[in-house]
Amino acid sequence: MPLKLRLFLGLWSALWTLGLPLILTYLMRRARKDALYRDHLAERFGRYAARARGAVWVHAVSLGEFRSAVPLIRAFLDRGETVVITCFTPAGRREAEKVFAPERAEGRVHVVWVPLETAWAYRGFFRAFVPKFGLVMEIEIWPRMVFAARSAGVPLFMCNAQYPTKAIARDTGGLRLRQAVMRGFAGAFVKSQLQADRFAAVGVQNIAVTGELRFEQPIPPALLEAAAVARPALGLADRRLIAFASTVEGEDATYLAAMRALSRGPEKPFFIYVPRKPERFGDCGALLKEAGFRVARRSTALPKVLDGQAQFTVPTPLPDVLLGDSLGEMYFYLALADAVVVGGGFTPKGAHNIIEPLALKKPVLTGPEIWTIEYPFTEAEAAGVARRVKDAAELAEALAGPDQPKPARIERFFADHAGGVGRFFAALPGALKNARR
Repeated sequence: MPLKLRLFLGLWSALWTLGLPLILTYLMRRARKDALYRDHLAERFGRYAARARGAVWVHAVSLGEFRSAVPLIRAFLDRGETVVITCFTPAGRREAEKVFAPERAEGRVHVVWVPLETAWAYRGFFRAFVPKFGLVMEIEIWPRMVFAARSAGVPLFMCNAQYPTKAIARDTGGLRLRQAVMRGFAGAFVKSQLQADRFAAVGVQNIAVTGELRFEQPIPPALLEAAAVARPALGLADRRLIAFASTVEGEDATYLAAMRALSRGPEKPFFIYVPRKPERFGDCGALLKEAGFRVARRSTALPKVLDGQAQFTVPTPLPDVLLGDSLGEMYFYLALADAVVVGGGFTPKGAHNIIEPLALKKPVLTGPEIWTIEYPFTEAEAAGVARRVKDAAELAEALAGPDQPKPARIERFFADHAGGVGRFFAALPGALKNARR
């Protein structure tokens, strides 16, 4: 290990250890809005009630990463493996516990907090769980995790990984410590050949191109059935519905401006507004009302729609917006819509996943910041099934325009990019054989 990396790891561990009071304060403050932040707190320090030897370890930091891992985890379980899932955020953990509830009851899946970035916390993790190998979903680069796995003899791979252009620009200057940490991985399963070339250029070895796992995310049929019942029951069968999905702080003004422009048109659409984080539900509801929209919340307007009950109390007058104040129901909101605007694209942090709406054959729009989803957005844009716009005016124009991609075109694009799970398992034996421990 190079001296600069050794010194960095020592400093990194010291900062995390000395900063524990601040970290605990952060978790307690976040717990004011979501109590799960303070639950199972001992796990963050490497103390686990559960034990599992020889399991597959999947690290999915939050909800988006977990969803991309679901088809892979299902495939591991079908092959008789036990899986340990680590998360950092309540959204990811809550969804993992829900999706794999039967397997957790059987002891085949364990869902726990990832330990804090200290050597001693990871020693506790590896005493409790002795995984045969680990997979870090997307591009989560945690130095102590990487080198604690190496010290424990656990091959740790990047999985479903990409190296966006902005990340490359950020990492290329200075000491290039992030790239040095990347080289500590046992290998990488990446989304495309372009991404493979990028990782190889910074010294990552043992790379396999396996595609995008999100193309194989399971779609809960109950959510689609609920949408099919809800739309006509609410009197929206003949009305155009536009969903703003996974909206984030900093772009609400853009969406509100586009919504007002569309509402002034000859055919006023109905809107669905789904904030990415639950702590924003109340704030977004207030913003929508301040903008002059009548708002109904999913939790109160449709309390039983996902329980198989088709009885509705239709609000009078009908609202302008359905606020998606629920978790784990994104496919319900997307299935209701005729077109989907994916959030994040109007902020520097970049756009979120476009694959979920495409899976339901919905046209997709987002803002100009697509660096986080270069694959598959570039390919989707070239195929004419996704589009980026620069501002609220262009967004409203695009949503109102007659030139919308047909479902058949979206279906062809989707079929062309599926198969990631099969490619992963084809590449796994060779990757393990070539892994640096």
